[in-house]
Amino acid sequence: PLPAERCFASGKGTKAASPATANLTMRHFLFRWAITTIAVMVAEALVNGIRYDSFGALVGAALLLGILNAFLRPILLLLMAPLIILTLGLFIFVVNGFLLLIVNDLVHGFHVDHFSSSFWGAILISIVSWMLSWFFRGSDGRVRPTTHPAPIGELTGQAVSTSRPGEE
Repeated sequence: PLPAERCFASGKGTKAASPATANLTMRHFLFRWAITTIAVMVAEALVNGIRYDSFGALVGAALLLGILNAFLRPILLLLMAPLIILTLGLFIFVVNGFLLLIVNDLVHGFHVDHFSSSFWGAILISIVSWMLSWFFRGSDGRVRPTTHPAPIGELTGQAVSTSRPGEE
């Protein structure tokens, strides 16, 4: 049976994800998408040769860039491993720039004029995404948007008087 069918088998196979886990996964995805959208906006503002015609094109470009980074980038990195090793990892920036050029070709309203714009834009997108992810990362490594501050634990102890002995 297919993985989805095994979830409903009589107690055998893999267990289905709980609604809480699915909700957390969706929030994580949406949060990563928002971070990528902000990073692409920063790249458009700072790199000559990157522009978008509408907010929809920006959001679509960020979504496609995230999908390409999740599925195509690992394959490209594996295929380019000899060049990456030879250049001590610097060729990864070329791969990232290439992915941004693919987004340019597939999203109408998102424009990258030439490879140098794509190269520097990809570096800037990586830096901004890393900084935003670091800012919102919890101590356990999970990305958590800080919408509500963590509650302060209950204080226990003894009340201390501010007056000195002998004074009242």
